Amino acid sequence: MEALLKFTRVIDAMNDRFGMIANWLVLLACLLSAGNAAVRYGINGFLILGQDFPILHPLTTGIGWYGNNANAFLEGQWYMFTGMVLLGGPYTLKVNEHVRVDLFYGMVSDRARIWIDIIGAILFLLPICLILIYFTWPWFIESWQIHEQSNNAGGLIRWPVKLLLPVGFALMALQGLSEIIKRIAALAASYRLEYRYEKPVQ
Repeated sequence: MEALLKFTRVIDAMNDRFGMIANWLVLLACLLSAGNAAVRYGINGFLILGQDFPILHPLTTGIGWYGNNANAFLEGQWYMFTGMVLLGGPYTLKVNEHVRVDLFYGMVSDRARIWIDIIGAILFLLPICLILIYFTWPWFIESWQIHEQSNNAGGLIRWPVKLLLPVGFALMALQGLSEIIKRIAALAASYRLEYRYEKPVQ
């Protein structure tokens, strides 16, 4: 069991790092979104300033460059959102902050909750992750092979965001496996769960 718990520590540490990446993507997506909004709504003002003040003329050139690449900036936002969800999801599972449909989970004992987590992960989480990896990996491979580009003018290449799909589900499957091992160890009293269930405030 100790060897398996070491394996869970490796998975947990890996998803800690991916969770940190997801956190930074939240900030970057907010900045990019705010920048897009500022430029789009202030574009006329920027152009007028560029015409009235020669020193600001490069601003007009910059606006022209932005116009040619506006779709790339917009698509960058949802690329980052994809990263937030798929890289942050496994970390969220690790710290036991994922959304539950709490019908009776909050009314049972800690030991019963552990069994629910184990059964749920084995019957639902792992199979759906494997199915999604199976279906999304060929999408990435095809996108990579044909050098798929966005249909929008000036848009981004597609394969990086499609790669996030199988990678994200693989990370989720590994974290699910880690949680199963930790809960089995908790049942055997050889491991103390770090993150406990907190009943939602009604």
